[in-house]
Amino acid sequence: MNFISAVYFHLLRALVGSYLLMFPCMSSAQLASPLRIDVVLSTTQGDIGIHLYDDTPQHKANFLKLVNEGYYDGLQFHRIIKEFMIQGGDPNSRDLKYAGPLGAGDVGYTLEAEIRPARYHKRGALAAARTGDDVNPERRSSGCQFYIVQGKTYRATELEALEQQQQGQQFQAYMRTYLSRPEHRWIIETINQLRGPAMQHLQQADPDSFARVNAKLQQAEADLQQAFAREVPVVRYTPEQRQTYVSEGGTPFLDGGYTVFGEVVFGLDVVEAIAALPTDASDRPSKPVVMRAVPEPSAASPK
Repeated sequence: MNFISAVYFHLLRALVGSYLLMFPCMSSAQLASPLRIDVVLSTTQGDIGIHLYDDTPQHKANFLKLVNEGYYDGLQFHRIIKEFMIQGGDPNSRDLKYAGPLGAGDVGYTLEAEIRPARYHKRGALAAARTGDDVNPERRSSGCQFYIVQGKTYRATELEALEQQQQGQQFQAYMRTYLSRPEHRWIIETINQLRGPAMQHLQQADPDSFARVNAKLQQAEADLQQAFAREVPVVRYTPEQRQTYVSEGGTPFLDGGYTVFGEVVFGLDVVEAIAALPTDASDRPSKPVVMRAVPEPSAASPK
């Protein structure tokens, strides 16, 4: 695919809208976990102990704030996809008789992304849901909706393919932003002038002009590639991530796209039980899974 065709391909992709909102009693081993338990999610399927990361301070403070206000009490895990994740936090799910679609409810604000390379989508990861890149290029998080990863294990070859796919998606997203900048709009204008038979006509009628335009576009492509390499930290799985995804599982294809701000300390069996529940066509469990969020006494209250 040449540069002109690639630009058109990615521009067409950008026009397609999407709205993506992703989102037990302890054993002695769990009690001995070195991770601090900040919140316990008590559900109709059992309890899930949550540790919140200190290096995602906005998400940690916001989650604790909502927990302390009792916001999550009575809400449901409204979206369940086996071998993927369980999602909750939509305020509309508080009404158990609500028959409308769930997933778009919010608290009236979003949070700045706190995507950290060291925080990835391993099994049991707690992450913030958000709208899709087409309407949310800054990848700001929902103020209330979250998901807990169940995921699955991957072979090393599958991780290699996923890594390349994610890098390609990163390039597509950057390309759309790059070409929208005022100083680069000439690229689109030039390509528009060369649509269809116009390119062949120019090549035949004025080979020198065509050669100059083609050279200019080739330089623009090189500049784009260099800017991407300079400005975008591409997704690359570390040896630790690879080992974790092979042995424990997760959802590596989400890495770099969503803010992971905590993890399950105990209750992974509860996550598994919820993920195994039967669901309808919209991934809503046939039997409501209601939660209550309890702050642990040791968890610092947000200031």
